[in-house]
Amino acid sequence: MNRRRFLQHSAAFSALGALEFAPWQTLAAVAREVDDFVRGPAVKDHPLRQIAPHVWMIFSPDGFPTPENQGMMCNITFVDTAKGLVVVDTGASVQIGEMAIRQIRKKFKKPVVAVINTHYHGDHWLGNHAYVEAYGDALPLYSHPGTIRAIEGVQGKLWRTLMEQWTNQATLGTRVVPPQLPLENGAELKFGDVTLRIHHLGVVHTPYDLCVEVLEDRVMLIGDVAMDRRIANMDDGSYVGTLKAYDTLEKTGSRIWLPGHGEPGAKVLQWNRELFEGIYRTCERAIRDGLPLEEAKPLVLKDPRVASRARDTKGFESNIGKYVNLAFLEAEAAGF
Repeated sequence: MNRRRFLQHSAAFSALGALEFAPWQTLAAVAREVDDFVRGPAVKDHPLRQIAPHVWMIFSPDGFPTPENQGMMCNITFVDTAKGLVVVDTGASVQIGEMAIRQIRKKFKKPVVAVINTHYHGDHWLGNHAYVEAYGDALPLYSHPGTIRAIEGVQGKLWRTLMEQWTNQATLGTRVVPPQLPLENGAELKFGDVTLRIHHLGVVHTPYDLCVEVLEDRVMLIGDVAMDRRIANMDDGSYVGTLKAYDTLEKTGSRIWLPGHGEPGAKVLQWNRELFEGIYRTCERAIRDGLPLEEAKPLVLKDPRVASRARDTKGFESNIGKYVNLAFLEAEAAGF
């Protein structure tokens, strides 16, 4: 029996005497209270940082979840509007969400009025639980329709379980709270003095990634469409789709790219474009030359666009092989 189940059963047996004569209608509510009781520890405070007149963030220094960081691996972004705060990506647990709420309440005397989840990977939405607890079940939670379906389906429970495993149960107590309100490409959300324009550019990091453009600040919140000093997980994505998305995004006139992982800046797209071209275009050439996968990987590693990033890219050594495999398969399927 794992720690979660042991604690749940212990709490349940402690309450058994009180439940002996309780009506059956109370059982579901008690089960939920027991689950909420079994929670991982609080997450230490991470400071707010202002990026632009309306854009603030809590920066996550780590690229991957560990027991030590308790799943704190994704940047959390806040857009300060006349109507209240809009949160873009809420983190990997209820504890991370609670930490972020503590931080914004120190700085702002206004409520959270909406949440946007950029895609269905759990480090970007499992913190939703904290926001509906703090601001009510009626809080608008937005995402792409495909992301909503994915979280309501397999991805929701899968990501909750994965986060518990990766953090040695530090995220215990987090409930799956899917977004409910759909956003499509070109949608605009107006919050008084701030307008958010939504971009969905096809299959990129996942089939349903959203980028959120803060028009007044010329800042693009790009989720995992691009990262800083970390290679985006491409298991659900497309190299070709990502490079096409960058072409479109660069035409928006945004001056700052704020990724889900890593530092924001003016050259985030450029950094990712060169790395992805180094991986994918080299695989294309290998296939055209009739080379097998095992000969493509050394060529990728020698490409200067890839080699120059090896030292300072989180997870490079442990993941580059998989990313080359995915690029090779995608190029092969495209007919090269």
